[in-house]
Amino acid sequence: MKKFRGVFLKNDKEISLIREANRIVSTILDELGENVRPGVPTMLFEDICRERCADFGVRPAFLGYQGFPYALCCSVNDEIVHGFPSETRFLTEGDIVSFDMGVVYEGFYGDSARTYAVGKVSDEARKLMDVTREALHRGIAEAVPGNNLYEISAAVQNYVEEFGFGIVRRFVGHGIGAHLHEKPEIPNFVPSGMTGVPLKAGMVLAIEPMVTLGTHEVEVLDDQWTAVTRDRSLSAHFEHTIAVTTDGPRILSSTN
Repeated sequence: MKKFRGVFLKNDKEISLIREANRIVSTILDELGENVRPGVPTMLFEDICRERCADFGVRPAFLGYQGFPYALCCSVNDEIVHGFPSETRFLTEGDIVSFDMGVVYEGFYGDSARTYAVGKVSDEARKLMDVTREALHRGIAEAVPGNNLYEISAAVQNYVEEFGFGIVRRFVGHGIGAHLHEKPEIPNFVPSGMTGVPLKAGMVLAIEPMVTLGTHEVEVLDDQWTAVTRDRSLSAHFEHTIAVTTDGPRILSSTN
């Protein structure tokens, strides 16, 4: 594994292992989505994650990470990220729920996130999810050798702001590999007065826009983990782990 400006560059074997970790994550997220419906306790999704990790023989990446007590981040409506699954919280018609999930496979990490609609949601909520998902793919399209890291950020920011939505600034994407969080950080906005690193083949990045119907301002609840929008507006979150290659960006967190 080589380094470029503090960023680990992965070889083909390492990318293959990261790909398998992410394929498992994607498979689990597929199953979570199949179980999203009104009346379901959010702890069901935690149970599915732990059972599938045991089935696949992998370790949940988030469980115990810096003290996080669950395998799954389950965030509903105004919860942005790091929400707790619960036996007593039930999904209701019109909610949106975000799942952020990771595993460790043979020493390498997978990490991906999706937001799902619970039953019939408002047009506003549907638009928020669609814009966040498309912003992710616009950012991914810029992940090519020779581009600057902040071209990813600009693509996300420019698309989201076309719709007047807020872009969360407190939480950002990251490099990933033998560690869950590696350099570089990948903001979903272009920081003023900073210079992003050039992108090189072998970089593996977790790109993850978090977008709100209101402002970008965030609060963390008393559990010290759950991040919510300060104005309590809805938030959506989509994430893919991708590899930068000479043939263009390769999405690793899919089942295809």
